[in-house]
Amino acid sequence: MKCDMYLTFDGNCEEAMLYYKAVLGGEFTVTMRYADGPPEYSNPEIENKIMHQTLIFGDGCELKASDSFHEPLNKGNNFHVSISTSNEAQAFSFFKGLSKEGTVTMPFEEVFWGGKFGSCIDKFGVQWMVSLEAKTI
Repeated sequence: MKCDMYLTFDGNCEEAMLYYKAVLGGEFTVTMRYADGPPEYSNPEIENKIMHQTLIFGDGCELKASDSFHEPLNKGNNFHVSISTSNEAQAFSFFKGLSKEGTVTMPFEEVFWGGKFGSCIDKFGVQWMVSLEAKTI
């Protein structure tokens, strides 16, 4: 079993996913535009927007996303994308990249439960949690 995060954007999915790829590394395994879909999606206003995209990075992590098709997007605060790693340099790099031009809601630093942790809202309004796993003896 696995659980993936799926993000929906208001027309800037491609920009956001390219940004995440630059920060997190990895590769796109699927990129499908609305023009690639069935005829009911043949609307010139959205044909070049992202219908579905998957970014694979790290050790089996997947981030999936699309542009909203019908309704205006209502951004909420009921989700975070959570990344956990045992590599401190990688964790710091992820946090630094994701928080650039965004808002740090908790600085990346040592935490009482062990390891390091930080949270931020990126420049696209997506909430992130980055954890450095505590070392065990």
